[in-house]
Amino acid sequence: VRLTVARNQDLSADLFTGVCQTGSVMSSAGGSTTRFTTLSVTRPADGITHVELNRPDKSNAMIRAFWSEMVDCFNQIAVDPRCRVVIFSGAGKLFSTGIDLMDLTSDIRQLAGDDVARVSWNLRRFITMGQETFSVIEKCPKPVIAAVHGACIGEGVDLITACDIRLCTQDAWFQVKEVDIGLAADVGTLQRLPRVIGSRSLVSELALTARKMFSDEAKSCGLVSKVFADKEAMMAGALEMASEIAGRSPVAVQGTKINLIYSRDHSVPDSLDYMATWNMSMLQTHDVLKSAQAAMEKKSPADVPFSNM
Repeated sequence: VRLTVARNQDLSADLFTGVCQTGSVMSSAGGSTTRFTTLSVTRPADGITHVELNRPDKSNAMIRAFWSEMVDCFNQIAVDPRCRVVIFSGAGKLFSTGIDLMDLTSDIRQLAGDDVARVSWNLRRFITMGQETFSVIEKCPKPVIAAVHGACIGEGVDLITACDIRLCTQDAWFQVKEVDIGLAADVGTLQRLPRVIGSRSLVSELALTARKMFSDEAKSCGLVSKVFADKEAMMAGALEMASEIAGRSPVAVQGTKINLIYSRDHSVPDSLDYMATWNMSMLQTHDVLKSAQAAMEKKSPADVPFSNM
């Protein structure tokens, strides 16, 4: 069984390396992707993957290609045993202005159907594709750190609320913009933001008025956990945090993310039962003994050679 697991992990790594060499995701530290048109993916350090919105000349506006590339990218990251944590940021002067309205309008106009029922069916499928673009971040067992600078509008908020940790710069601002363009946000913000900041009154205010929330308010309400002076300082802070996470047991880290998300969506008794079932196997990892030994020797978890998974 162990041989089979090891061979499967090696196969996943080899497949991922092959994709990296064609330009999708880097197989070693440094460099950037070439196959993705809306994303840049690099490895700034061992165990850390950096995904970057890469349409700076278009203010990182999100087009249809972005939807499919996000799913492809995070499905690859999810099975890459050498990736332990992800940093997500935006290239250029800001994080993202959200969905590209011209692209959205064009896509909706192309939806076909012989009657209202069939057009509606196809439109629903189109919306669920957009939802999966950001749900795939939650489904990925690797923790994702969002690093936001400048504007984060519309689908940008959908994206960061699916992330596990959010950081921003002092000049960052956030806007649930959808009501200003005649629609209700439909790919994650209305479902995740109330759980992120805890105040339904504030969420309703933001979603119904489309007003801007600046970094100080974002920090005070819990949307972000840290605010940095500028992008350079933020990215350095994100990398330091990612290194701390990558140095821990991947069994513990990924199990923690999965159970945090499960407990968010279930009752305390159900979540405790799920946790017990989870750990009845995961507590049998060698990582527990390695961590205990390191603690007794007063070593840092980063000094322990945990196996990839």
